[in-house]
Amino acid sequence: MTDDDLNTAAHLLSRLGLTIGDLADHVNRHRLVPTFGEFIPRLREALPESTVRNYEPYWRIVENIWGERTLDAPTTTEIDLLVKDHRRHAVVRANSRGGRGAAANMVSAIRCIYRHAEADRWIRPVDNPAGRVHKPRQLPSTRHALTFDQVRQIGEVASTTGNDRELDALIVRLHIETACRKAGVLSLTVDDLNTHDCLVKLREKDETERWQPVSPLLMRRLVEHVSTRGGTRSTRQVLRYRSGRPIGRRRYDYLSKRIREHLGWADTMQVSAHWLRYTTLTFVEREFGYAISRAYAGHSEPTYGDGATYTYVRASLSEIAEALTAVTGMPHPLARTTRP
Repeated sequence: MTDDDLNTAAHLLSRLGLTIGDLADHVNRHRLVPTFGEFIPRLREALPESTVRNYEPYWRIVENIWGERTLDAPTTTEIDLLVKDHRRHAVVRANSRGGRGAAANMVSAIRCIYRHAEADRWIRPVDNPAGRVHKPRQLPSTRHALTFDQVRQIGEVASTTGNDRELDALIVRLHIETACRKAGVLSLTVDDLNTHDCLVKLREKDETERWQPVSPLLMRRLVEHVSTRGGTRSTRQVLRYRSGRPIGRRRYDYLSKRIREHLGWADTMQVSAHWLRYTTLTFVEREFGYAISRAYAGHSEPTYGDGATYTYVRASLSEIAEALTAVTGMPHPLARTTRP
């Protein structure tokens, strides 16, 4: 290469606003970009367990189809086609909406991959193909509050059928009293039981934690459940089988299936434990207002854009305990004795 060649190359780079370092970075980045088969396992190690659990089914599909491809290889159109194919093959249930939810979840899972690829500087934001992928608009949830009689029927099925009636009755009772999510029950440990104040620590969505009041009756039953099923020698998780083995998500699948088999209306609506959360929170909102129901639900604090007033109407633990008293009809040690 002559001096004239080098001068011409330097002049061209100058005209383009580039440096030798820019070219080197570009070459190295494209040479070292990981494949989906290499990058997704890293995400499984790095991200919270709840995030991985939500995206895992979709990541497996991406690994199976594109495992050997680098992150910068697929185009927006290819991702659109993958999402469309997944939507077409989505499992049809009684409450299905044409695969809209499956498609939206697939897009979210792929965007998560590329969001972290951007953060690790494997992909430039302008080159991110997932950012331009169409994501179906989320429709309003079909879930709503159940009637008192429907809740009673669910409790009756849980406590009178199945291979572990005591366990299932506790699961249903926990959801009714605390309006917690599934993760809150599954992560509950013996260290999360405050027996003196009748509080349980719930760990839920986005790694949030909060103390939630429960009735003295439920607290007694939780303590007895742990004591009669191996104590802390078996596991520190509160809910466990008679063998002492902690329950997992399959217990919920078994319980939901049984409820739907016994209750035709529950099968039609595809009722799950989350419906109990809707039911309790709707009651609390109607009787005690938005601020207390928000705190009861464990929702994050409102941002400034939601209105400054919310900053001044944060519910106290005693107010949540008072709402629980109304839900259960039982006194709670932290609740005020009379309403103002």
